[in-house]
Amino acid sequence: MMHIISLGAGVQSSTLALMATAGEIEPMPDCAIFADTGDESDATYDWLDWLEKQLAFPVHRVSKGILSEDVIKLRTAEKSGNVYSQTCLPTHLMDVSGKQKGMQSRHCTSDYKVIPIQRKTRELVGLKRATKNTPVLASQWIGISTDEAHRMKPSRNRWIKNRWPLIEEQMERRHCLEWLEKNGFPRAPRSACVYCPFHSDQQWKEMKENDPKAFAFSVQLEKDYQKTLSQTTLMGHAIPYLHKSRVPLSEVDFDPDTDQIDMFGNECEGMCGV
Repeated sequence: MMHIISLGAGVQSSTLALMATAGEIEPMPDCAIFADTGDESDATYDWLDWLEKQLAFPVHRVSKGILSEDVIKLRTAEKSGNVYSQTCLPTHLMDVSGKQKGMQSRHCTSDYKVIPIQRKTRELVGLKRATKNTPVLASQWIGISTDEAHRMKPSRNRWIKNRWPLIEEQMERRHCLEWLEKNGFPRAPRSACVYCPFHSDQQWKEMKENDPKAFAFSVQLEKDYQKTLSQTTLMGHAIPYLHKSRVPLSEVDFDPDTDQIDMFGNECEGMCGV
């Protein structure tokens, strides 16, 4: 059986990978897999370049494509003629009358994280076709800590068994930060697409002040995505926003003291933000 780390390149999964390299979590993984949406921060890509050099096992980078480009692509259904976007973001929706409509379905994690990692895992274990008799071929290590234990979910594939080593070690996110500091490693950045609608006000504020390029990119993507959804058949009357206030991102007065809740807990697969 292969042991494979699902590497998000955030604090928890990076700590997990470094602990495994140090022999503190066994057995030694065969590899790690990083699913690249194409839209992580420059800090995350720089960190991943550094992290790869520290590990005792290879990191495979896989990608379905650039998410920010795909969400503004339109398709037309051959039979119904319905116009729809290629994929979608979990944006905060409002109708043209100003009434809130909840959040849009979240396809990005499944399409751009889970499925690419599963495909690479299938390739690595040499599995062409799974049946009900296929044994467990891979142990997938996921960097969920005890303060996010509600994100633990069993694998949807019988030939993959999920494992949560940080849970086994009873480590919270703060313990990961302490471990990195104690062992002389720098602090890993938070891993997520720069425009993720699950960002807290603190994260948005820090990006606006410290990474204006990424913030400007997010502002423009929101505008482009609004234009895209306005042309769809099924979502034509819904306006998507990246911030919970449903105010254009460029106009939001971010207030960390009255922050959005940490909505990464709603992420069902445990693949983002770690």
